[in-house]
Amino acid sequence: MKTYKFEVFTSDIEKNILEGIFKPGHKLPSVRELKEQYRTSISTIQNGYEYLIIRGLVESIPKSGYYVSNRPEGSKQQAKARHKPVVRDAVFKQHLGLTTSLRAGRKLSEFNVAAPGDLFMPQKLLLRTMQQVIREKGAALLRYYPSNGSAELRNIIAKRATAYQTIMNPDELLVTDGALQALYIALAAVCQPGDVIAVESPCVFSALEVIRMLNLKVIEVPVDPRTGFDVDFLKKACHNTAIKAVVITPNFHNPTGSLLGNEQKLAILSIAHQYNVAIIENDIYGDLNFQGPRPSTIKGSDDSGLVLTYSSYSKTLAPGIRLGWLSAGRFMERAEQIRFALGSSVSPLYQETISRLLSSSSYDRHVRAFRMQLAKNAYFAINLLADNFPKGTVIATPAGGYNLWVKMPEQTDMANFYHQCEKIGVRFTPGYTFSFAGRFDKYFRVVFADKFSPKRIEAIKLAGKQFS
Repeated sequence: MKTYKFEVFTSDIEKNILEGIFKPGHKLPSVRELKEQYRTSISTIQNGYEYLIIRGLVESIPKSGYYVSNRPEGSKQQAKARHKPVVRDAVFKQHLGLTTSLRAGRKLSEFNVAAPGDLFMPQKLLLRTMQQVIREKGAALLRYYPSNGSAELRNIIAKRATAYQTIMNPDELLVTDGALQALYIALAAVCQPGDVIAVESPCVFSALEVIRMLNLKVIEVPVDPRTGFDVDFLKKACHNTAIKAVVITPNFHNPTGSLLGNEQKLAILSIAHQYNVAIIENDIYGDLNFQGPRPSTIKGSDDSGLVLTYSSYSKTLAPGIRLGWLSAGRFMERAEQIRFALGSSVSPLYQETISRLLSSSSYDRHVRAFRMQLAKNAYFAINLLADNFPKGTVIATPAGGYNLWVKMPEQTDMANFYHQCEKIGVRFTPGYTFSFAGRFDKYFRVVFADKFSPKRIEAIKLAGKQFS
């Protein structure tokens, strides 16, 4: 199994903590001290400390350093934890105001809402199609549709999936009120309260909130913007902990924009088969590739039914179109019961509108133009930040989707940064909203799915120059 450079020093620190030599609250050596002692790079030491934070052994206090976590005493508990990633209770503060829009009378330039801007939505296409559906369907749109969605729509979704080598049985598809409801159903179908799941870290706030509401416990699996989801970490976690499911976004992860290669997807599937772990796959950004063919899914390689894949049309069409879907695999019976318990079916108007768009060339034409514009915006945003933010700012280059993951220099006072951004009139999503463990305090997310007007460009320039 893969080893890491940082294990040279993390094993020493971990041993001292677990044996009680380093007590809770003990201040640990600085990054520079360890760099000199172990003759390695600063990035290796930082990665090591991030690993210890994930393990729950260490805490980072801004402007102060790294400290031993205040965890329960007890040598027996410590001995059991020695070789396990730490399982965390899903306790999460409300970050809703930092991830939603203030569009009603807004004065801010918002880069914090993961949704297409008004000018990027195919407004005329959507409204025209809705009007056609209303004229043709009439009062039929006022009646209940099947709780699992119209048969026509499910057949169209399944047929389209074959274009990216994914076979889905229309009878194992549920039409949902958006992707978040699909995630809720998938987790509730697979897990019971108190079960342990693995989640990518960073992980989008909305998914973390669903996990918290279901009273699940989590192990956070690191996602590197360049190499993606840490498959080796997941395997170690599954070996040492009874994990029921892993929640993952292999295609254009939010917020890093990373894309997993086919080998990584197959490796994750292999781990799931070995340890009987369900994979809950978010493919919401799958259609928004910047180049090359549309990427495949993990589900496309699965014949066991362990993979549940979900998506929606809120990211590609409009956030107000509350229509998603879930392919539930072997968990279909339980998922269907949960879907029914959540209330009546998705709006018949939305179902008929999406059916019509998908069965014609309209949706594909829109998506081709949309993803080209997103790619232009991504590179424009990267250059804008690189030119105006301080030296040492690190910007991950996405392969698709519409999110940038940005890390500020270590010495940046992030509380002051966000305060200055509010004064300027610009809003980003703080990195700490992407983790239960309070990581990523030096990071923030930029959404580039809207037009870069002169006002928005100037707001980013001012935000960066405050700290350059």
